[in-house]
Amino acid sequence: MRTLLLALTLTTPAHAWQATVGEICTLSHDTDAALIHLTYDPTKPLYTLAITRKDTPWRPSDWFAMHFLGGQEITISTQRHALSDNTQTLHVADSGFGNVLDGLARNTTARAFTDSQQVTLPLIGAAPEVKKFRDCAGAALS
Repeated sequence: MRTLLLALTLTTPAHAWQATVGEICTLSHDTDAALIHLTYDPTKPLYTLAITRKDTPWRPSDWFAMHFLGGQEITISTQRHALSDNTQTLHVADSGFGNVLDGLARNTTARAFTDSQQVTLPLIGAAPEVKKFRDCAGAALS
């Protein structure tokens, strides 16, 4: 029985939040619905967010927003987003992502949405990886 459980655990895809430290800091999470990928490039300095839908592409919209739930709720929005990869990926770039990082670290769920679509992202386990991402970005600034 233990062997079967171990085999099932090892063959299940990892869906954990993961921060990487390098010349460009990254934070990513892969779900059944979408891949979310953040970067910080200290040479610019610039933060980016990319959300790639796995089912239907993003439809063009005048705005994009994220609503963070389950802790310190906040909703943020922008009209400065773009679509790529045949509209499968939605991108946002800015020189500061404090509200995004706070939302990821302090809540249990994020809802990324436009006027006609949404993707729900679980935030369980995000906080320690957000801290690594922030530490990486902070170290790159010094």
